[in-house]
Amino acid sequence: MTMAFAIDEINNNSNLLPNVSLGYSLYDNCGALVVGFSAALSLASGREEQFLLQQNCFGTPPVLGIVGDSYSTFSIATSIVLGLYKMPIVSYFSTCSCLSDRQRFPSFFRTIPSDAFQVHAMIQILKHFGWTWVGLLVSDDDYGLHVARSFQSDLTQSGGGCLAYLEVLPWDSEPSELRRIVHLIKTSTARVVMVFAHEFHMIHLMEEVVKQNVTGQQWIASEALTTATVLQTPRFMPYLSGTLGIAIRRGEISGLREFFLQIRPDQNDGGNHGNSMVRQFWESTFQCRFDPAGLVEAGGALCTGQENIEMVGTEFLDLSNLRPEYNIYKAVYALAYALNDMLQCEPGRGPFSGHSCATLQKLEPWQLVHYLQNVNFTTPFGDQVSFDENGDALPIYDVMNWLWLPDGRTEVQNVGEVKRSAFKGEELTIHEDKIFWNLGSKEPPRSVCSESCRPGTRMARKKGEPVCCFDCIPCSEGKISNKTDSTECTSCPEDFWSSPQRDHCVPKKTEFLSYHEPLGICLTTTSLLGTCISAVVLVIFIYHRSTPMVRANNSELSFLLLVSLKLCFLCSLLFIGRPRLWTCQLRHAAFGISFVLCVSCILVKTMVVLAVFKASKPGGGASLKWFGAVQQRGTVMALTSIQAAICTSWLVSSSPAPHKNTKYHNDKIVYECVVGSTVGFAVLLGYIGLLAILSFLLAFLARNLPDNFNEAKFITFSMLIFCAVWVAFVPAYVNSPGKYADAVEVFAILASSFGLLVALFGPKCFIILLRPERNTKKAIMGRETT
Repeated sequence: MTMAFAIDEINNNSNLLPNVSLGYSLYDNCGALVVGFSAALSLASGREEQFLLQQNCFGTPPVLGIVGDSYSTFSIATSIVLGLYKMPIVSYFSTCSCLSDRQRFPSFFRTIPSDAFQVHAMIQILKHFGWTWVGLLVSDDDYGLHVARSFQSDLTQSGGGCLAYLEVLPWDSEPSELRRIVHLIKTSTARVVMVFAHEFHMIHLMEEVVKQNVTGQQWIASEALTTATVLQTPRFMPYLSGTLGIAIRRGEISGLREFFLQIRPDQNDGGNHGNSMVRQFWESTFQCRFDPAGLVEAGGALCTGQENIEMVGTEFLDLSNLRPEYNIYKAVYALAYALNDMLQCEPGRGPFSGHSCATLQKLEPWQLVHYLQNVNFTTPFGDQVSFDENGDALPIYDVMNWLWLPDGRTEVQNVGEVKRSAFKGEELTIHEDKIFWNLGSKEPPRSVCSESCRPGTRMARKKGEPVCCFDCIPCSEGKISNKTDSTECTSCPEDFWSSPQRDHCVPKKTEFLSYHEPLGICLTTTSLLGTCISAVVLVIFIYHRSTPMVRANNSELSFLLLVSLKLCFLCSLLFIGRPRLWTCQLRHAAFGISFVLCVSCILVKTMVVLAVFKASKPGGGASLKWFGAVQQRGTVMALTSIQAAICTSWLVSSSPAPHKNTKYHNDKIVYECVVGSTVGFAVLLGYIGLLAILSFLLAFLARNLPDNFNEAKFITFSMLIFCAVWVAFVPAYVNSPGKYADAVEVFAILASSFGLLVALFGPKCFIILLRPERNTKKAIMGRETT
């Protein structure tokens, strides 16, 4: 009747197909493929006797297009045959995605979204609620099996979830098979069950669900089931209440109710309104019979055809939920607009060979297919209708929710929509506050195989199970994941390390011998103490420079030795603090030159002691001419210059530089100075060692000099300490990581410096300050009694 109304409305519209009237014929497929298929062939071949053609209408076949069929399987069979003749077919209810194949079905169109979009819409809903673990039930026909293939493929590609199970509902409703399927639903950990089937399958399935009392499931219905009132019964609703589903777009058709009220079974004997169908409906609604002979068999009153349909409670006049009817309305208008566009063709500018146009008198079906492919109009309800290259209309679905009211009634409420537009792609809109959940909660249920992996962990797939079933493995040290359900952990940048939670990178701790830590404070204090003591001793010696003790110990070399010791103490400070280029370059150079200056002074003093002792013997005075003040200073400067040259060559060829070392600790950056050239560093230390050993040997040879000349003993003892410290330094330095290597070197510098300071100047300061009576020339020369 909706199709009859649409054609009647078009015929009364002066702006659409002016001077052209559309006719139609209605067929009932009786739910059987062979009936619908035969009807389509009759329409296409023109063998139907009921067609009344005017004299100016000719051509075969007279039917320009077919609206239907409803079932996908029926449409497939019809379209395969009629597609050979390019007969346009516009279906209002066939959703199989296989019908989008233009090679097999070149003249098939539809005003209902295909199952491909229905599957996309379902996946969008799953993603919206975070349902990644679902079961799928499908019917055993083209509709269900194509959905199963599409759903599995699209679900995998989208990464939206996994199927806990996939079951095919049998047509024969085998009880044992249904028991097995329902038991699987009951025992599965998936809480969401999606059904792509027909009412017939669902009724038998729900009977078994009631028997096994399967509760706690969130059902999601396909468009074939969402508006099925046969399932919305008090027996099933305790289990199906809260069901979500997608439904064909609801539309409003103005004037349809008034058209229905005008229908009378005694009208239009020509069959424009399908008079036999109207008669059946009328007899069923009013419980009467048109044939008096039927009254004897069935009883009841005689139908007059003037009964008032408004006085009867019938769903026929409930136009609040026009869904397939709205698709039929759009299908009829699509054919009408295509025909209208064809008739507006200007000769010489047509789309066919030689820029010709089609004419109504010689119209071929394939010519109408061309215009139908390019049709584009807007319904009075505001929906745009056009077809893509596969004959599919712009898809849109309503998202519905089943609400079981306290009075036992069921309300199917609209809670959103999902659609695809040419500019924005797929869009899902859901009003969660309107949704009723049948699980005793206002929140949607959870349906996951494994709970999400929090940041700081990664997913590790369980062997032999779907990708949605996984373990959460903590990220290893130095790696993080800052998103939920990360598939892998990412390494932190070089200067960063993973936080304890492994969810973000934090700057690595830096480590160097700092002035602020206890070890650095101790070494700094010791260095400054040694510097101050050296300065005090220098002041004492300068103040008492005219005394025999100072003069007898070569005051000029003693002053120079004290200055070099101060430099040795101070150079240790360069090893403390954050390494920088200038401190790395200066620390070893200052250390090497200071110690060579110090050891050179000691070496010259030792040589002077030997020369003085030798000169004290008869005939030995000539040896002193080689050890005058100028020669002493020259020797010290020459020996020191050699070290300066070594340092310069080292700095020029391969200079020490600051370095970030991450080998000692993964979570720390150890700032250190790399020596640059190991050979240069070894030569620097070797030269110091050579001078120290030479000084030690000379002092050792002079150890048996008379007690009055005991300077050699002090030098021997100081060199022994010096050599012992630096021999122990080498293995300790090599085996100390990071800042501890610097601490070992500083300790060696301070220990050897204190050893020299105490051994060489301790006894002299003792005599100068505490035993001044011994600070005389006679006492030093050994001419006074002790």
